Parts: sequence; C-alpha cells; structure tokens
Amino acid sequence: MHGRATILEIATTKYEIDREIVVAAMEELQSLCDIKEGFLVSNPMERFGWAFFKVLIKIELLSGMELKLGDQIAKTKGKKIEEKFVTFMTKFFESKNAKVKVKLVDA
Repeated sequence: MHGRATILEIATTKYEIDREIVVAAMEELQSLCDIKEGFLVSNPMERFGWAFFKVLIKIELLSGMELKLGDQIAKTKGKKIEEKFVTFMTKFFESKNAKVKVKLVDA
C-alpha cells in the first residue's frame, strides 16, 4: 500500500456482534505482525438498519501486514493492490464469521 494510514469502512446489520469480531480480527493481525496499537475503530453511524464504522489501519500495521501477508494479499482477487487488500480483509473478517461489507475510504 502507500506510505500512509488506510481507512476501511465496515457496513453491518449486526453492529454489536460484528464490531467485536472485527476488533478481535484486527488484534489477531496485530499480534501476527508484532505491532501494538496498530488500528483505531470509530463510533458507528446508523442508517436504514445498517451500521457503518471505520477502521483506521496505521502505517506500522500496514507495513507488518505487507511483510507477513504480502504474498497472500497479492494472490487475492482484484486488479489493483487496493482492490486486493479490500478483498483480503473482507475474506479475513468473513473467516471469523463477521457478515460485513468492506470498502476502502482512504487509500
């Protein structure tokens, strides 16, 4: 990715459950990459039965992920690295049973 933080917008219809799963998944990525405080999670905004919240992934964690998971991310579906990253994160959250939509807000 680029030399700056990345923001993912997460959309869910089960905010309480999915927020916990997303935070746990991000903590797992942090420990895998040996990073502390590598992400922030915003408060939700609710609309039409959906809750939207943002996950800010700091540069240190992004670099760690690139180092440890770069090969997996590169093999993920998508033309551009940003698309591959979003697909990778979506699949990662889904593998933890989060039913979320992931969008890159700031790349």
